[in-house]
Amino acid sequence: MELRDIEIFLTLADELHFGRTAQRLHLTPARVSQAIKKQERALGAALFNRTSRTVRLTPFGRQLREDLRPIYLTLADTVRRAKDTARGKTARLSIGMMPVNAHELRPFWDTFRARHPHCELRLRHASFVDPFAGLRSGEFDILVTWLPVEEPDLSVGPILFKDRRVLAVAADHELAPRASASVEDIAFYQHSGARSTPDYWEDSFIPFHTPRGRTIERGPLVANMDELLSLVSNGEIVNLLPAHSTRYWPRPDIVWLPITDMEPLAYGIVWRTETENDLVRAFAQVITDLGTPPL
Repeated sequence: MELRDIEIFLTLADELHFGRTAQRLHLTPARVSQAIKKQERALGAALFNRTSRTVRLTPFGRQLREDLRPIYLTLADTVRRAKDTARGKTARLSIGMMPVNAHELRPFWDTFRARHPHCELRLRHASFVDPFAGLRSGEFDILVTWLPVEEPDLSVGPILFKDRRVLAVAADHELAPRASASVEDIAFYQHSGARSTPDYWEDSFIPFHTPRGRTIERGPLVANMDELLSLVSNGEIVNLLPAHSTRYWPRPDIVWLPITDMEPLAYGIVWRTETENDLVRAFAQVITDLGTPPL
C-alpha cells in the first residue's frame, strides 16, 4: 500500500463517510472508493461494510487500522518535518478541533504564529467518537474540546471560549414554532447517542436527566454531524448543540431553539501530560493573554 492509500484508508476509518473523506483529502469520492476497492482486492478481504446509509469497519478493517495508524503517523511525521525544514519551519504544533468555529478563533492562531514564526501551526478536525484517541496516538498535540475532561493521563488548560446551548429540531417538528425551549421540554424526545465516549463527558453535552429527574433518552448512534443533522431533519431525534452550530450548519429543514435554562458550554484545550512541551505551554499562554472572546 502506498502512503497516500494508507492515508485514504485511515481517514475513511475515522470519518466513515466517503464524501467527508474526499473533502478532507481534497479528492473526489470516486477516487476514495477506487483506492479502498484496490486495497481490498490486494488484501483479499473487505475493509468496510457499506450500505446506502452507513459505512462501518469490518473486524479485519479495525485490525488493519490499529496496525497501520502508528506506522503511518511516524512516516507522515518524517515527511512533514522534512518539508517544514525546507520552508524554514523547525517545529510543529498540531491542534485537533472538536468545534467547527476555527474562523472565529483566528486571533489565537494569528497571535501564536506571530510569536513563534519557526513553528508550523496545523488545525485539524477531531471526531467526537473516541474523542481523546487523537491525543493518545500522537495525531494531535492539543485538543480543543468541551469541558470537563477528567482523564488521568490528560492535562486541561485554559478555557478558549464559551457558547450558549441551542436545540436542533426539524422544521415541521411540534417544537419548531416556539421561541425557545427548556431542558424539561426535551425529555419527551429522543436525542442521538455516541460510541466510545465517557459518560461524564457526554452528560456535560447532553444530560442524561433533567433537573426534575426525567430521563433524556438516547436514540440512534451517530458518528458525525451529517448523520446527526439528517436524523434531526427526519424528525427522528432532537439534539442539543452549541450555538455556533447555527452559523456553520445552517439548513432550511432545521430550526434552532435557544435553551433558556442551561449554562453555556465551555471549550478548553487538553493535552497528554507526558508530552507537554514548550510549544503546548506557549499556546496555553496565548489563550491566557488574550482571554475568552465573546462569540
